[in-house]
Amino acid sequence: MGGTAQRAGDLTVPDALRASGSSQLTLKAAGLLDVDAGEIIRPGVLHIDGERIVGVGERPPSGFSPSDTDEVIDLGDSILLPGLMDMEVNLLMGGRGENPGLSQVQDDPPTRVLRAVGNARRTLRAGFTTVRNLGLFVKTGGYLLDVALGKAIDAGWIEGPRVVPAGHAITPTGGHLDPTMFAAFMPGVLDLTIEEGIANGVDEIRKAVRYQIKHGAQLIKVCVSGGVMSLTGEAGAQHYSDEELRAIVDEAHRRGLRVAAHTHGAEAVKHAVACGIDCIEHGFLMDDEAIAMLVENDRFLVTTRRLAEAMDVSKAPAVLQAKAAEMFPKARTSIKAAYEAGVKIAVGTDAPAIPHGRNADELVTLVDWGMPPAAVLRAATVTAAELINASDRGRLAEGLLADVIAVPGDPLADITVTQNVNFVMKGGKVYVNKN
Repeated sequence: MGGTAQRAGDLTVPDALRASGSSQLTLKAAGLLDVDAGEIIRPGVLHIDGERIVGVGERPPSGFSPSDTDEVIDLGDSILLPGLMDMEVNLLMGGRGENPGLSQVQDDPPTRVLRAVGNARRTLRAGFTTVRNLGLFVKTGGYLLDVALGKAIDAGWIEGPRVVPAGHAITPTGGHLDPTMFAAFMPGVLDLTIEEGIANGVDEIRKAVRYQIKHGAQLIKVCVSGGVMSLTGEAGAQHYSDEELRAIVDEAHRRGLRVAAHTHGAEAVKHAVACGIDCIEHGFLMDDEAIAMLVENDRFLVTTRRLAEAMDVSKAPAVLQAKAAEMFPKARTSIKAAYEAGVKIAVGTDAPAIPHGRNADELVTLVDWGMPPAAVLRAATVTAAELINASDRGRLAEGLLADVIAVPGDPLADITVTQNVNFVMKGGKVYVNKN
């Protein structure tokens, strides 16, 4: 290897260093985050072999023998963090060139996938190396577009985070994730099939869940209650009966998959937990009893709080603006109460409710609303990894995947540095190096 550096966009690495993630290298920085201890270890030194971290600290592990300085990436005053994780995104929606008012009836599946390429790239380059793509609710002809997107990323055809796909969200006719409810379409417009997630009654629900699992879903998303930006009535109202919810859980759990539930209302949260659902998305209207049930039953809550401040509802119908005005302020108090009660919280953004690539805004909002930075960073790393049953990521530790980012300062002192990621590595491959 020579000592010549090359530049590709904002990527600068010596001699196309680690283009395939197949060699040894050392990362050096001012410090690294010990997520569990909630402290910065100085200096920050990681030794990487292929796609794994093989040593932490200045002393290289046995058998680690880089041949020259080309195999050292010096990140100066930066702080190393584990790759961040977003537990609720939809990479197949939003992004450049989309017309939100018409996309449901204009964008065919190939268009959505091609737009998702840019969304995935922006998400990765923002420092988010793993995401859950949490439930398609668009016309696809039955194709699981998020599964296909994840395969393309894993194959190295395109840049993006590791994708945990849910396939199509399971929702009843007229439920919040029935896409006809976002624009009050007349009958016959944009009707979705059972395979595309519109399912009523136990038999249809079992078929819909089995279809998602057959074609690659790694978890199941269900719409348990109403939402803010659809014409489904009260946001907190429970959509599925308990019998139907138990059928969803039964099908998923027997196949080893967890169930995530779009749920706002306190009563709906309680019913979801009682029926065995593993993870509540949003939970804006939770009360103390619902929060206590999450703790007692060891369930997860995914945050999505930034949208309560940043989502533009100015062009929405008046009835939806009124729902947002009532709902969004309650998001602040419920997340603080959940944290203080000991709920297992994982970071999620609901992007594109906030723009793809701005995922770290969620971390800033959670700190602004009362969670300590260390707790927020755990929610975006180790707790998220636990939620997806991934023991190979979430920490900077020997044996784990070399999913590593760097930020220009101490995130425990200033969480906003996560909005300015200057280095991104996924699986030992460098995607961003602005140093």
